[in-house]
Amino acid sequence: MTATQDILQFAGASHELPLAVRKDAARLLADTLATGAAGAASLEARMLRSALDRWCGSGGAARLLSGNNGRLPASQAAFFNGFAIHCLEWDAVHDTAVVHALSVVTAALLAASDERGGSDSDEFLTALAVGVDIASGLGIAAMGPMRFFRPATAGIIGAALAVARLESLAPEQFADVLGMAYSFTGGTMQAHVEASVALPLQIARAAQGAVQAVGLVRAGFGGPHDVIQGPFGYSELIEPLALEDYTVTLGETWRISEISVKPFPSGRASHGALGALQALRAEGSVSADNWARIELFAPPLVNRLVGRVYRKGAPASYNRLCLAFLAPLMLRDGHIDPRLDETEEAAAANVIVSLVGSPDHNALSPQRLVIDLRDSTRIERVIKASPGSPGAPMSPEQAAAKYSLCRELAKACDPVIFTDPLRYATDPQ
Repeated sequence: MTATQDILQFAGASHELPLAVRKDAARLLADTLATGAAGAASLEARMLRSALDRWCGSGGAARLLSGNNGRLPASQAAFFNGFAIHCLEWDAVHDTAVVHALSVVTAALLAASDERGGSDSDEFLTALAVGVDIASGLGIAAMGPMRFFRPATAGIIGAALAVARLESLAPEQFADVLGMAYSFTGGTMQAHVEASVALPLQIARAAQGAVQAVGLVRAGFGGPHDVIQGPFGYSELIEPLALEDYTVTLGETWRISEISVKPFPSGRASHGALGALQALRAEGSVSADNWARIELFAPPLVNRLVGRVYRKGAPASYNRLCLAFLAPLMLRDGHIDPRLDETEEAAAANVIVSLVGSPDHNALSPQRLVIDLRDSTRIERVIKASPGSPGAPMSPEQAAAKYSLCRELAKACDPVIFTDPLRYATDPQ
């Protein structure tokens, strides 16, 4: 079989998740819904809801994470919820793959489950794990630097196959779903370069496209089939893939258990430095008043994602991806609030990201943080793993702090999101 056929067979096969994988899927679903509820309360999400109401009116089968009994047609709800989950840069990510797979897959599955009146909990979690696996796997297999935004390109494929599974499409229809999802693929890294709010809109479009792809196939439409390895397929046009690096462990290594949770509402590439600064502040080594200069030595991807120059008055979408903005806030407050106060311009100018060569275009490590204090003392820390990753999981206190802040922001949401997230996802009543 080809690697594409391996992926399609995995997407439609009967799976019983190992207990540890099922627990990871439920835990990450809870984190994603909490993050999405907080994002749904943001100014940007309220603006998006207004636009969606103008385009398609209000009312429909699928719930919105904003609460207040908001509903839209399933594809529009997937669009809104996908945006809400990612817009605060607080959503889980597969570090090696550089894919926010849960954001797209969860938004699409939630809409699909609502539209059909609910779903079985085990079937939902299995579909979630399968979709996240495929989306992450395409990132793992990637061999070059990102030109397209992987959560959108890989994400729509994983999400569409997850929805096809939840909706019990026939195995022979999965190839059409894959082809239709690829036909809807879009979203480049230009939005990230400019730190534009279009970035979460690309995730929104991917979640919407996944729901629409399955709906079209269910209605009888077919899609192209050789869309991963074909002459104009994903590997040729989006980015080159070594698919065997992923497919060799299909069904044995569940990629959802490799996902990192983000303690801070900021670009993932900022988390290593922010986590180290938080720890140094807590132990009293560094404070908002005693540091003079911060330099992070990191691979090119880190500089590309969060090494941007501070801009006074920049929008929140820019600041969440700017280490120079974030680091002084961490030393001042000990945490990052998604509402993001202004940073002192002089302090931001003294935060620098310097390049360390790496043959791995997707590498976020190794990183080394160097802090010069005003008394000429120098502190150095090697960052082996970013906080929230499987190698450096959040403490119970960190997890509780994140959920508490999400709940504070999401005052209007359905409280079941926080008390019983799996029931929220599978029982729209």
